[in-house]
Amino acid sequence: MTAGRELWVTQLGLRPYGESLEFQRAAAAARIAGDMPEDLLILVEHPPVVTLGRSSRDPSHLVATPALLAARGVELFEVERGGDVTFHGPGQLVGYPIINLARHRKDLHWYLREVEAAIIQALSILGLSGERRAGLTGVWTGGRKIASIGVHVREWVTWHGFALNVTTDLSYFDLMVPCGIAGVTMTSVEQELLRGAESTCLAPSAALFEDAESAVIAAFGSVFGMEPVRVDASALPIHAAGLR
Repeated sequence: MTAGRELWVTQLGLRPYGESLEFQRAAAAARIAGDMPEDLLILVEHPPVVTLGRSSRDPSHLVATPALLAARGVELFEVERGGDVTFHGPGQLVGYPIINLARHRKDLHWYLREVEAAIIQALSILGLSGERRAGLTGVWTGGRKIASIGVHVREWVTWHGFALNVTTDLSYFDLMVPCGIAGVTMTSVEQELLRGAESTCLAPSAALFEDAESAVIAAFGSVFGMEPVRVDASALPIHAAGLR
């Protein structure tokens, strides 16, 4: 771990996607400008929302019509991150790392692999084995996809990030071809633990989500060589944060 280097961590709880998007963009702008001296990991949970990344060129990847999405209370956003169509919703731990790669390594592919490594390490803490798929970005377990990753970088500062299914209602993924991967089976930490021999001892959903947050914080600190420090969002040097 690099001496004196901190990873600030702010936990926003359940927040609308649009509000969180504005917040992470403001955080990235502050990091680029040098107003925020440390890297930041934003952890959040969203109400149901579908997002379309820069690779969302095939309209058939969004199976649901706008009317069906509205009927199920699902918002729709087009954003600047890489990747195709994905879902965010309750029970899913979403992380937005605001990291200055100039302080680590100016290599986007390296960064994506490090994010995967952090999620795999977090899954190990939770008692699950994570794996990669050659040629694809994200994390799988037992051949099922458990975490999606899509990022954006400007002036070597990252935003957007990852979504780890913890206790997510996986039926929402039927509204799309997740990440544009035909035939993919989505899963969650909860579902994978239920497959195991210790399923009768599974923690309540709220406790499992908290355990996942703690595991992700520890893993990101370890993989990126920084000391996690929890910081309240209101104390961050971010202008036009957009939090209400």
